[in-house]
Amino acid sequence: MPGKTMICRCSDITLEEVRDLIRQGYQTVDEIKRISRLGMGPCGGKTCTPLIIAEIARARGIRPAEVEMPTFRPPTKNIKLELLAKAGEDKNEEIR
Repeated sequence: MPGKTMICRCSDITLEEVRDLIRQGYQTVDEIKRISRLGMGPCGGKTCTPLIIAEIARARGIRPAEVEMPTFRPPTKNIKLELLAKAGEDKNEEIR
């Protein structure tokens, strides 16, 4: 039952949806991420990215190692402007 196989639990995306995107011409993990938000949930793609890579490789007839790796960006953290202002007051203090 490939249509029911969940690839990304964070974004609720199934294997069939991923296969449909590949059939539509999306050939990289980054392209699939942009169109579906797959891999952009709380887990940061730790579970689904290897599955997507394997599926792209299968569809293209290549080894998973040949699939272009996605762009990884660190999560961002909000900081208060007050911290920036205080850091500017003391030139030796680092922003953390």
